[in-house]
This record gives sequence, C-alpha cells and structure tokens, in this order.
Amino acid sequence: MEERCKTRHCRDGGQGEENGLTQLSYPQGVVVDQLGTVYVADGGNNRIMRWPKGARQESVIVGGHGEGGQSNQLNRPIGLSFDRHGNLYAVDFGKHRVQKFNIE
Repeated sequence: MEERCKTRHCRDGGQGEENGLTQLSYPQGVVVDQLGTVYVADGGNNRIMRWPKGARQESVIVGGHGEGGQSNQLNRPIGLSFDRHGNLYAVDFGKHRVQKFNIE
C-alpha cells in the first residue's frame, strides 16, 4: 500500500485570530476524508471548517453559532474523526461530549 503525504497551508489572511472564513483561532484537530477534503476543528471559534480538495474557499459545516450546548453549537472542539459510513465525529471539549454529524 502506497502512502503519500501532502501539505496544505491554512492561514489567517494576515488579519489575526478572528472568526472570518479565512481565519482560524486555536485550530485543535484536522482530518482528511477519502475525497481529499480537509476538516479543521477551529477551537477558538467553536466551529468545524471544511476545505474541499482544490477549492479556494472554505466553509463552516458545524458550529459557528456561539458557544453552547445545542446540537448546532460547539465549545472548543479539539478532535475529529470519520467512521466507515462517512459520519464525522467531533470531540466537544468544553461540553465533555462527542458529537456525530452526517455531512453529506
């Protein structure tokens, strides 16, 4: 089985730690799916970001609705993983839980 390593650079656009789409604040986890899409647990912004392979624009797929305990809110996500069915799991550190998301 051949393994490859590729590097992608995500940066804040020179605008500091904020919550814009080009900015991350305390990224705590990263995972890449089978299609090459990169997912980042943006801990300081309480959200999970997605960068599709080849895309120049990222998007918020989970969270970004303020810190909280609702299913669409996160509190310092720190880790990400996929299961074999394509469900995304996020460790929600601030709420002491693991959340499962179907992100088709």
